[in-house]
Amino acid sequence: MSPAAAGPAPGHALAWLWLSLAVLVADLASKELALVLLEYGRPVPVLPVLNWTLVFNPGAAFSFLGDAGGWQRWLFSGLALAVSVLLVVWLRQTPREQRWLAAAYALILGGAVGNLVDRLRHGHVVDFVDVHWRGWHFPAFNVADAAITCGAAVLIALLLFGPRQPS
Repeated sequence: MSPAAAGPAPGHALAWLWLSLAVLVADLASKELALVLLEYGRPVPVLPVLNWTLVFNPGAAFSFLGDAGGWQRWLFSGLALAVSVLLVVWLRQTPREQRWLAAAYALILGGAVGNLVDRLRHGHVVDFVDVHWRGWHFPAFNVADAAITCGAAVLIALLLFGPRQPS
């Protein structure tokens, strides 16, 4: 294998790691504020459909496996680490010109690392955004979750509406 083949292609999208870092910083800072300023489980109304409510999620999305006894912390941490490594590899292989794809990978990476830091540090993910309507509450989430969701939405949009590859 030549040295050129081992390194990133010219014009790779690793430059988009700045977005991952921005998501990570915003996520960790907002969670720290939530931990300091909010009382666990006590909603603070912000808008008619939005509260700040500090809750802890030991599981995955929608508290999946939240009551599994603790082993899920390591499963989800390992998954987040593996996905993060894969996303860095994909960013390295993505041409810089594919901005939307690079942004999607970077958003998901930043969110995955933010929630990974929580799992390793606290044993659970810190959530605090509580969206509700007429008594129905969407599962609480955080900046990392929002970034992952936005990145996934961009990937889906690219898959459905992006340029078609020649057959």
